[in-house]
Amino acid sequence: MRLLVVEDDSAMADLLVRALSREGHAVDRVDNGVDALWAATEREYDAVVLDAMIPAPDGFEVCRKLRANERWMPILMLTARDRVDDRVRGLDAGADDYLTKPFALAELFARLRVLLRRSPVERPAVLRIDDLTLDPASHEVRRAGAVLEIRPKAFAVLEYLMRNAGKIVTRTDLYDHAWDDAFDGESNVVDVYVKRVRDVIDRPGEPSLVETVRGVGYRMRVTGER
Repeated sequence: MRLLVVEDDSAMADLLVRALSREGHAVDRVDNGVDALWAATEREYDAVVLDAMIPAPDGFEVCRKLRANERWMPILMLTARDRVDDRVRGLDAGADDYLTKPFALAELFARLRVLLRRSPVERPAVLRIDDLTLDPASHEVRRAGAVLEIRPKAFAVLEYLMRNAGKIVTRTDLYDHAWDDAFDGESNVVDVYVKRVRDVIDRPGEPSLVETVRGVGYRMRVTGER
């Protein structure tokens, strides 16, 4: 998942980016309302973690403007003020949920999982191709009922391939989905992680579920293809 964190407190922003990245998300970060509006308009995010009290326009106005511009990604609003009228104001502005500081990271992760399942883009609760299943909420991958061990970044790559099963996905598509702008890795990082995905999900002696489209990228095979 690609997330946008909007937080002007540098310590809190660092904490959120590190924690969400460890969960396997690609995370972009801005610290003011102007940059938040630009980022959330120019890029497709799976969810936005939005602090209410940021340099103008504040989080309430950012949320209101995004909804007015028909940007419907889930928005989790953060605030240091535990007042009912603030929570109501955030929800009325179009936020999907509200979390008061200080909070436990486990609760933040849980709330995001719920919001991602409510995305306006139709999302099946569990992705399924043949006997391979992926549950975005529990971060669990199974094949023929057996749980497969997969690292968070490889999970993000597999999830994107499964959501686009049958379609050609370019290396740039995968890079944009699974890595943030600050990542400065090797040019073949996508190929490395696709290989890790194959090592996890494929069976010896059978064609890979992830097909290489030479010179373009990859395609997740749909049920029945060989």
